[in-house]
Amino acid sequence: MNLDEKILEKAATLIEALPYIQHFSGKIMVIKYGGSAMVDEELKKQVIQDAVLLKLVGFKPIIVHGGGKEISRWVNKVGMEAKFVHGLRVTDEETMEIAEMVLNKVNKSLVSLVHSLGVKAIGLSGKDGELLKVEKKYSDGEDIGFVGEIKEVNPKILYDMLEKDFLPIICPIGFDDNYKSYNINADDAACAIAKAVHAEKLAFLTDVEGVYKNPEDKTTLISELTVEELRGLLEGETIGGGMLPKLNNCLDAIEHGVSRVHIMDGRISHCILLEIFTNKGVGTAILNSKEERFYHE
Repeated sequence: MNLDEKILEKAATLIEALPYIQHFSGKIMVIKYGGSAMVDEELKKQVIQDAVLLKLVGFKPIIVHGGGKEISRWVNKVGMEAKFVHGLRVTDEETMEIAEMVLNKVNKSLVSLVHSLGVKAIGLSGKDGELLKVEKKYSDGEDIGFVGEIKEVNPKILYDMLEKDFLPIICPIGFDDNYKSYNINADDAACAIAKAVHAEKLAFLTDVEGVYKNPEDKTTLISELTVEELRGLLEGETIGGGMLPKLNNCLDAIEHGVSRVHIMDGRISHCILLEIFTNKGVGTAILNSKEERFYHE
């Protein structure tokens, strides 16, 4: 390929992104950031670059991050053992203290990365501005300690930050009516925040490629699903493991006004840009039945 062809190819990529920029400019997008993309420094930088670019072309991104692997590392470092019940971390008082410390450390590292790229960011926990109020969560009736179920979101602080041109970065810690701190599942936090701010898009960065018609056959990746098609998948028996609660979160978000939910592989370089700004994307987009399909097989 000669130089002219390379330049034309770059121009074609930008033109392909144009209708997506026009459609979503000025709209709020919540990005749930977790998985391998949080522990690989190069992937971390690329995720933040993607979020910064979204902001600079007119989107209003909000990042909600986890930190489970880092919490487990620190729990082991102090001689404790991480315990899980049905996939949920058992969080006693000492573990809660470590989780809050680690999540705030992760939060400020992401804020620094955004600032290094010339965009204003602000790091928040769900305790700031009473953003996330919770009640104690049980796992099939079992007490798992300081794990919270979100009962109320106060989005005012997020609207204020977006209006002042900040990119909010949120760690999933909240408190109950007695102001006790609780750890919150990051997927649940992102879903609740997306509903509260009436986000146009909710994106989950995961360690899977997306949703498959048949999880055993990697050629059956679904690029777009309507909410009706998603209900059909959930009623079947092909979805299991960690994808089931994630898809139920997706369904809940769409039923409460979020137009599109994206599930994408955070291990792919610049996966957010590829999913949001290209016709086929690299993950699965789940859309409200009123929404227009962008990709047609």
